[in-house]
Amino acid sequence: QFLKNKDALSAKRWGMVIDTRKINEKINEKIIHACNKTHNVPKLENKKHEIKWIWGEEYKHAFPSREHEFLNKRVKELEFPVLCNHCENPPCVRACPTKSTFKRDDGIVLMDFHRCIGCRFCMAACPYGSRSFNFRDPRPFIKEQNNKFPTRMKGVVEKCNFCAERLAAGKEPACVIVSEGAIIFGDIENEDSKIRKVLKSNYTIRRKPGLGTGPSVFYIV
Repeated sequence: QFLKNKDALSAKRWGMVIDTRKINEKINEKIIHACNKTHNVPKLENKKHEIKWIWGEEYKHAFPSREHEFLNKRVKELEFPVLCNHCENPPCVRACPTKSTFKRDDGIVLMDFHRCIGCRFCMAACPYGSRSFNFRDPRPFIKEQNNKFPTRMKGVVEKCNFCAERLAAGKEPACVIVSEGAIIFGDIENEDSKIRKVLKSNYTIRRKPGLGTGPSVFYIV
């Protein structure tokens, strides 16, 4: 958990809408860079050791059940930003034997790095590939360390946390700030919120909804 100040942002259930009509390579890079810098995500050349909080994925991999041969050119060639979906029914939480991954009352699924024993059951349970394992000490691979967020150690799992530490300080997630309006974040339980208005006025899809996890990340395609 993160200590909240008087300006802390709160919600019944946090959610995110990614408007892919506003996404391009430049914005994707800004989103990924902002997230990595904020959370001390190491840059590792070995793809097998890569740590990913938010990254670009082709439509056919992000939405495998919706892919077909006559797909729109823009959609086919676009890299979709993907991340932890902060599911309503997170299978990772059920799989974790130490409760180091847990779901808060506001819907955010968090990691307690100190309790993680590195069993990787949560990684096996997550159908979105949203969790990464530190096969090596990540600290030497962090160019510019952010002292406001903890660094991790070898042998623990990590993932996107919906910028819970920023919400506790009254700030929106880092990816939202740099997205130039492509990412909308807010309380999906609040009918008057901006995110609910966006959801009402646009057709959105979610990743692998048939699995019953209840993703809190929506995409306007």
